Amino acid sequence: MKLAAFDVGSNTVLMLVVECGPDEKPHVLADMSRITRLGRGVDASGHLDPASAARTLDTIAEFADKARALAVEKIVGVATAALRDASDGADFLTRVKQHAGVTLEIITGQTEAQLSYLSTLKGLRLGAADKLLIVDIGGGSTELIRAEPDRTLEVVSLQLGSVRLTERIIHHDPPAAIEAEILRAGIDKALRQLGWHYRADKMVGIAGTVTTLCAIALGLNRYSPESVHGYQLGAGEVSRLVELLGSMPLERRKQLPGMEPGRADVLFAGGVILERVMNYFGCEEVIVSDQGVRWGLIWREIERQTPPINS
Repeated sequence: MKLAAFDVGSNTVLMLVVECGPDEKPHVLADMSRITRLGRGVDASGHLDPASAARTLDTIAEFADKARALAVEKIVGVATAALRDASDGADFLTRVKQHAGVTLEIITGQTEAQLSYLSTLKGLRLGAADKLLIVDIGGGSTELIRAEPDRTLEVVSLQLGSVRLTERIIHHDPPAAIEAEILRAGIDKALRQLGWHYRADKMVGIAGTVTTLCAIALGLNRYSPESVHGYQLGAGEVSRLVELLGSMPLERRKQLPGMEPGRADVLFAGGVILERVMNYFGCEEVIVSDQGVRWGLIWREIERQTPPINS
């Protein structure tokens, strides 16, 4: 069976196409992403920016054509913070259906976190006996997942995203010292209010902020999922990268090896989110995952298609 999964976020559109054989192991046929900045201005205005919406719509249509060319049997898709927050989010979904033939579901932050958890367990082969902290830093929100043996999964979605915080706080290039201070203080306050007193065995980081920081740390001139996925990024290295990004004007950030085009203006805020989460929870390193919500969707579909074992 061939499946396609869309993850339409505040910053990026991602599509994964896989073929599942008798072993139920997904084999990747296409894995595409493009920064379209759907969440641009949503935090301030409450509605979608027309140019960003049009760019996102065209990207979804292009990716859907690719999926159909690969003869997929089913397309599933979700949308996250930008469309959760935008007053015209439902109208945009109608346009996606009409223009691209793709049905998207606006999911809650909790569902987003559960999909990230599923992709982590499957993609990194982590055991259920591990105490995990999973952080999914998006453009509009950050999801935290607390997974412990014999305990119900705890998830929370915080209004802390790389695009959202950049638009709210960062107005100088490079960021002013007072802006960086306000950014850190706001993140620390949100984490304290969360009230989690938790020490995980392992911390996992998902989504473009974490994978791009890793690619820069590795000096990758061309992004390599195989190099990034499973890499252990130390807290000291994260702080060094944040300091580097905060000291550079935008044009120099764009030239860094490993920098994803279109992410240079928001990566500093995303990096500070990761840095403060690691600091708050006392994590010395973060395991980088290249497999986020789109993979969670694929694994969920595989589980739904798998017939139950007769007892």
